[in-house]
Amino acid sequence: MLKYKGCGSEPFSERPPPHHPQSVYGDKHAVFRVCGIRKEKGTGKRMTTMLRENRTPRAIFLNMLLAAASLFVNGFGVYLTIQANLGAAPWDVLNLGLSKSLGILYGNASIAVSLTILTIDILLKEPIGITMFIDAFVVGKAVDLFNRLHVVPPCRSLASALPVLLAGLLIIAYTQYGYMIASLGCGPRDTLLVGLAKRAKRLPIGVVSIVLLSAATLLGWLLGGHVGFGTLLCAFGAGPVMQLAFRTVRFDATAIRHQRLRDSARVLAYTARPESKIHG
Repeated sequence: MLKYKGCGSEPFSERPPPHHPQSVYGDKHAVFRVCGIRKEKGTGKRMTTMLRENRTPRAIFLNMLLAAASLFVNGFGVYLTIQANLGAAPWDVLNLGLSKSLGILYGNASIAVSLTILTIDILLKEPIGITMFIDAFVVGKAVDLFNRLHVVPPCRSLASALPVLLAGLLIIAYTQYGYMIASLGCGPRDTLLVGLAKRAKRLPIGVVSIVLLSAATLLGWLLGGHVGFGTLLCAFGAGPVMQLAFRTVRFDATAIRHQRLRDSARVLAYTARPESKIHG
């Protein structure tokens, strides 16, 4: 029996809610009611709601493109923070250290780290979304592309490095807004942070974040990653810059209800069924 729920993170119920009079198998439009579409005036407003909450395959695919494009540009922001040459951000220290020690591209090291973290997220039974997989592959390979194109040379002075680092942090912050509004999940690292914080109940999430970033930095440094003043700027400056960016676009990240991978799959699988099978 198909379980019903909204497109948020509430648990499924075995029976459809009272305002869903028909079975999802008896009405091809029931999937929209199952996902809780509100009756809104104006086609544009309805389409915006459907797109924001991933209620149709078209909405999911469009938001996947939005997430991929945002994460590609995010990769350029990461590239700038590295080219500032003041010391990479904590997770990039790990990626660079792994890249140096194994003799592989930064992007391949980033993918390896991301998939490892994604596996931990799954073992911790944290919510998994499509964006997590896009994040794992797109950002690192985008950095490889910009490295190959030599878009920005490594900075040689503090005067040139600081603007490049700040530009990188701003780009990362605004592209986080871009992929978060896709509502298809957070990145693997953010999910890991939340998962660990939930289990370390006596520790504030800020302390858990510092411990996690310190561990990534230490391991990356031991592997040969570049640690410096920029590492501290990225670790402690990324949060305030992100808050500033979100404030300028009036975005509340806590209001986003991310769709889990299994729910995305159900929307795609249901609408792909021939109508004859649905009624049969």
